[in-house]
Amino acid sequence: MKIALFAAITVAIATGGVGAATANSWLPLTHSEAGQSPTTSPSAVPTTPAAKPVTLAVAPKTGATFVNPAAEVTAQADNGTLYSAVLKETATGENTDGELFVSGRKWVSSAPLKFDTDYTFDVTTLDEDGNRSTTVSTFSTVPASNEADLAMFPAAGSTVGVAQPLQFTFSEPVTNKEAVEQAISVTASSGQKGAFRWYSDTLLRYRAEDFWVANTKLTVEMKLFGVELGNGQIGNFNKTNVVQIGNRVEMVADAANLQASIYVNGVLVKQYPVTMGDERFPSASGYLVVLSDKQRYAHFVASTIGLKPGDPANYGEVDVEFATRLTPSGEFIHQATDSAAPYLGRVNLSHGCIGMSAEGAGWVFNNMTTGDLVHVVGSPNETIAPTDGFGDWNIPFAQYAQR
Repeated sequence: MKIALFAAITVAIATGGVGAATANSWLPLTHSEAGQSPTTSPSAVPTTPAAKPVTLAVAPKTGATFVNPAAEVTAQADNGTLYSAVLKETATGENTDGELFVSGRKWVSSAPLKFDTDYTFDVTTLDEDGNRSTTVSTFSTVPASNEADLAMFPAAGSTVGVAQPLQFTFSEPVTNKEAVEQAISVTASSGQKGAFRWYSDTLLRYRAEDFWVANTKLTVEMKLFGVELGNGQIGNFNKTNVVQIGNRVEMVADAANLQASIYVNGVLVKQYPVTMGDERFPSASGYLVVLSDKQRYAHFVASTIGLKPGDPANYGEVDVEFATRLTPSGEFIHQATDSAAPYLGRVNLSHGCIGMSAEGAGWVFNNMTTGDLVHVVGSPNETIAPTDGFGDWNIPFAQYAQR
């Protein structure tokens, strides 16, 4: 009977039935009672969640072309930090400086890029576990064919007269004119304000409402680097030029009375008899500005102003002295030829020029400079064209400032 009972208990345990739970009390000894250490079932080991992957955003995007050299190059990491960021010219390896911001998560270039250059941007990130990952991107900037320049007249450091407008000549046509005007600022020590006027897509000028005050300093800031001029053209420099205005030197050339009066800062200093344009070629009227072209000895050719052999007005070729240019079209102040000298103060017989004695033309040549004012009165001719030299002052300021 005892053997049968033990067998029944063994079967019950083996089958896992209800009898297994109650049969435990019938087992001879537990492990602890036998002096053995209890056996524990293994427990799950806690695991640290994997760090989120770093998300990296770079600008410009890799493969970008026609990148504006004024654009910032940036790299920004989320779920991590930037270990390093190296921006360099692909061909030369020259680095471009930059700075870290936002607790080491954002890098921004701090120096301008170059035109027509390929760049490599090498960025290494760290995730929260300290794992590094490197991304390399490449891009190229605006090509040389889209690099726009300008020339300013008068040049930096010049001293000019009170009638000299500022002139900006662009290497490429400008369609985004408002942006260009905003990029150029002119500060006059006299406090005078002025306005821009476009004569073409490549020619811009600036003048005050009235002539510059004598001895004014003009500071011209041109912040054109990266400015989009239109049609994909990008400005290529920032520069500050300073131009000095000298004394107010003005000649009033009276074609009716055949006399030139010269004033310095409002004081009459010289008067000379003159001969000016005759009835066929009257001198241009209005305000003219002395140009930078001066020739101690000049050679004039009649064909350059459209005169042909057989024309009664054709003078062929003549040599003159003390020639000071007023217009690109050919008006000068100069010493009258020997044949015209007897008629100074008596008859107008030139082809538009202001003929003077050797003394008078010499004084102008030696004492009047670029930007000084010549006011022609008493001539039946129309006012000088604004772009035939600098006839800007003949346009009322309210009209001049209109876009």
